[in-house]
Amino acid sequence: MATIIPVASFDCVVFGATGDLTTRKLLPALYYRYKDGQIPPTSRIIGASRSEITGDQFRERARDALKRFVPGHDLSEEALSAFVDHLDYVAVDGAGEDGWEDLAVKLAERPDQVRPYYLATSPDLYGAICRNLARHGLIGEKSRVVLEKPIGKDLKSARAINDAVGEVFPEEQIFRIDHYLGKETVQNLLALRFANTIFERLWTADVIDHVQITVGETVGVEGRAGYYDTSGALRDMVQNHLLQLLCLTAMESPLNLDANSVRDEKLKVLRALKPITVNDVQHVTVRGQYAAGAVEGRPVEGYLADLGPGSQSRTETFVALKLEVQSWRWAGVPFYLRTGKRLPQKMSEIVVQFRASPFSIFPEEAFGREPNRLVIRLQPQEGMKLEVMTKDPGPGGMRLRPTALDISFEETFKQRYPDAYERLLMDVVRGNPTLFMRRDEVEVAWAWADSLLKAWADRPEAPRPYAAGSWGPTAAIALIERDGRTWHEDLR
Repeated sequence: MATIIPVASFDCVVFGATGDLTTRKLLPALYYRYKDGQIPPTSRIIGASRSEITGDQFRERARDALKRFVPGHDLSEEALSAFVDHLDYVAVDGAGEDGWEDLAVKLAERPDQVRPYYLATSPDLYGAICRNLARHGLIGEKSRVVLEKPIGKDLKSARAINDAVGEVFPEEQIFRIDHYLGKETVQNLLALRFANTIFERLWTADVIDHVQITVGETVGVEGRAGYYDTSGALRDMVQNHLLQLLCLTAMESPLNLDANSVRDEKLKVLRALKPITVNDVQHVTVRGQYAAGAVEGRPVEGYLADLGPGSQSRTETFVALKLEVQSWRWAGVPFYLRTGKRLPQKMSEIVVQFRASPFSIFPEEAFGREPNRLVIRLQPQEGMKLEVMTKDPGPGGMRLRPTALDISFEETFKQRYPDAYERLLMDVVRGNPTLFMRRDEVEVAWAWADSLLKAWADRPEAPRPYAAGSWGPTAAIALIERDGRTWHEDLR
């Protein structure tokens, strides 16, 4: 059983309480924290949205959602009933005037609580909600505000959102969430690098050949067509999730685990990313769009059909990139990134491939000169795998084969690994921003993404089609193979 670190009693107000994020992620995460004894009995989760429903109706919806999204073996009627007793609801128009006095009255019942405000809404509402919180006197020293991605669609809009929120909340009370940073494997990456001499001394351009970061999704746009078609894979995934994983892989050691020390080092990596110019885009980027195919044995339509009849969208659903981090540690080491929808497997991984030995005492036929790899899996099963060469058992001579030293965290530690939102929600209550993005991180990442978007616009090309259920366009394979390398694909 993991150590449970107590948190202060809180009133968590979730705006967008009837939406998909709350239903699928936030309520299950809070249920598990309650079930494990981490949420104090005087805490409340207060739903807020424009839906004119009662507290009892909200609790019934929450009960149904938990039965849907929490495995049956983790649910008991006793725990479920006790948890929903901590739920309440207020009908509030985030951008208007209705309901705010009701919310103020409810929060005034417990004025000393920590108050996280979770904005599970469209980013267009962030500024209005924050201004209403201030106007009704609902922001104090124990308040925090949580912002979900996307924070803007470019640098200009990101700054506008940050300015609007920053007018009423100081930076130390603003928590910009990227749930990938709450995954145990991502946090273990810091431990792997900076608590183990064996790896940190190998973490250099002299030893590492290249790094791959892959985030694959089997789903299509799934009811988010309106948002996704104005966003695309670069804005939706690369600018936040993939760049954050790159930062944690490439960053230098922070002075300590203080939030600003860690975020300072990530910021240095973002600033060291080589911009991609219009002359580079054809050589180091690939844009794709899924066509009809089959995913996990099920036939699916293409992106244009998912959007509706007559669509001629040129939005990318797949991106592959070759990036450079301009620093002493990473000089000459390419970072290959790819992400897409309708890929063969839902998976996220970081692959650190080490350089081949410059000389081998073994004959070529003994083995295929397989390089050592460190594979850091974020999903579907969190863990790490170190691929090394070992002798094939038996009397057949000195024949070698790659062998994986595999660590599955759940199997190793014999416990359920908490979802990322569980960790991050409790960090918000504690006021610990280490695993959240600072304003300058977000804006530097957008500045880099904007330069790539401009380069694409200056050299307009339609995204390359790829069959649903494949690993993307053939051009993405060529992107890495022309450097004499291959994508790591380990279906499991």
